[in-house]
Amino acid sequence: MRHLRPTIVAAILLACASQTLGVSAADDPYAAQIDTLRTSLEKYQDYKVAVRDLYLSTVGCVHYSGEKVEGLMEYPRGAMGVHFVNVTIAGPPDPMKPNVLIYEPVGKELKLVAAEWLVPLTPNTKERPSLFGQPFMGPMEGHEPLIPREYVHYDLHVWLFKPNPLGLFAPTNPDVNCKDADFGLLEAPTKHVHGP
Repeated sequence: MRHLRPTIVAAILLACASQTLGVSAADDPYAAQIDTLRTSLEKYQDYKVAVRDLYLSTVGCVHYSGEKVEGLMEYPRGAMGVHFVNVTIAGPPDPMKPNVLIYEPVGKELKLVAAEWLVPLTPNTKERPSLFGQPFMGPMEGHEPLIPREYVHYDLHVWLFKPNPLGLFAPTNPDVNCKDADFGLLEAPTKHVHGP
């Protein structure tokens, strides 16, 4: 009987884990949409394909110290990476067309790790944008020197290709770093701006 105990315990734990996974999948109505997005962006693992589709590099590998300052946006310690921005994608945020792709420098390669949506704050903005049930961060000033301070915007990140211990939609990822970047940019948090 004793030799059966570990087997019984393992079976119970497996059953509980399966139930937990089933509940979390059922609780996320956006899981299929996020999987579709991930699949559609797979071609951009090769950054040259992204450039051909007009995603252009901002060069600097952005990372944050985690410092908190009143009135500024809060970015946990970690990195975003190198942003490739497509300025031809405009209008309301399209869940299948992010206007930013984010790459992590690994050795001499760039690895696609995340996507981002930037939405400008305009006089016509009536509410904070959201995708996948997630409200965008902001509004905030632009990220100098990569984005002019005057470009007040909202943004949302999604970590599609590298797990993020802070969460799928966190702005930074502590498991991403800029150590192999030609141009690392320790960025100061941007100023939070009032919006609708």
